[in-house]
Amino acid sequence: MENSNDEENKQENKDSTATVDSRFNQTLRNVQGLLKGRSIPGKILLSQRVDLPDNPNLYSPPYERSSPLSDTGTSDHTSETLEEEVRSTSKPIDSPNENELKLSTLRVENPSEEVRKSSTSARATDSARVMKFNKVLSGTMVILDKLRELAWSGVPDYMRPTVWRLLLGYAPPNSDRREGVLRRKRLEYLDCVSQYYDIPDTDRSDDEVNMLRQIAVDCPRTVPDVPFFQQQQVQKSLERILYTWAIRHPASGYVQGINDLVTPFLVVFLSEHLQGGIDNWSMSDLSSEKISNIEADCYWCLSKLLDGMQDHYTFAQPGIQRLVFKLKELVRRIDEPVSSHMELQGLEFLQFAFRWFNCLLIREVFSENYFVVFMSALFIMKSFINKS
Repeated sequence: MENSNDEENKQENKDSTATVDSRFNQTLRNVQGLLKGRSIPGKILLSQRVDLPDNPNLYSPPYERSSPLSDTGTSDHTSETLEEEVRSTSKPIDSPNENELKLSTLRVENPSEEVRKSSTSARATDSARVMKFNKVLSGTMVILDKLRELAWSGVPDYMRPTVWRLLLGYAPPNSDRREGVLRRKRLEYLDCVSQYYDIPDTDRSDDEVNMLRQIAVDCPRTVPDVPFFQQQQVQKSLERILYTWAIRHPASGYVQGINDLVTPFLVVFLSEHLQGGIDNWSMSDLSSEKISNIEADCYWCLSKLLDGMQDHYTFAQPGIQRLVFKLKELVRRIDEPVSSHMELQGLEFLQFAFRWFNCLLIREVFSENYFVVFMSALFIMKSFINKS
């Protein structure tokens, strides 16, 4: 009898653990879907949970998306709707909803028509968005709030370099001043490289020599799965950008992870000069002047990005520790079962979330077009940082 009770208790514990594991996995999938742009644009509204039901299995996280129709991923709601439509086709012919049955059946039997209409609608939407971007960017003075709102849903490929320079505050919104400012900043970067990088090691301090060696070690490790980043010229560009930034920011210096933050900028600004996919790119196709300009743009955009979060890279990295604590509190507030399960397993947020904040999720969301996802992740992370 005792053995039977033990077996039942073990089964209950197993079922409970499986339920929590399932909820944890679903939460991760939801976050992954959010970062892939399935619910962008739109704000996540978080609210304190009240009146928690006795049965935790009936509890769902109390957050809502203000734009639920923007979820184009594999959502549960979509699956349920499709199942409902398929089930509706199995009703008898004398069903009172015969017309609806026929319409539902047509939708199931003619998916190509739905795909054609969907693609046509997507093209029309893209064309309308491009027109909106052109309207905002063509003005003498770019309204950054409007541009930021448009960019939240993604930026057309060929507009990304211009939009990124503007939104990061590197290029001025006044079009009359833009060319002159960029020219001056690029020359300033060249002077810094000449002053700090293009010198013999005998003119460097021991700390500077060690820092340069660490950067030289980390550059080949940057995005190792993409052959383009293994080109020697690409790694030298990364090395110059990172070392120059570190020398000019002695409060933090170079910290591993900053090398990842340069890569989206490098890809986007190279796209202005190189055609086709990144697998076919070669830095040898560019003149030294173009390479210098691209490096300068990467350097200044990286500087603008890190200006508001330097305590992420100072001693003990207090900024990252603060955000990891905020994330832990956020999960506890919106999904208590997942938070409790992680505590029972002895899993610390610092163990997995430290790299998220250190690299701004670049390694986690890397894909063939990862620079697109990077900006979505960046907006989310920056919002989280600003509110903390």
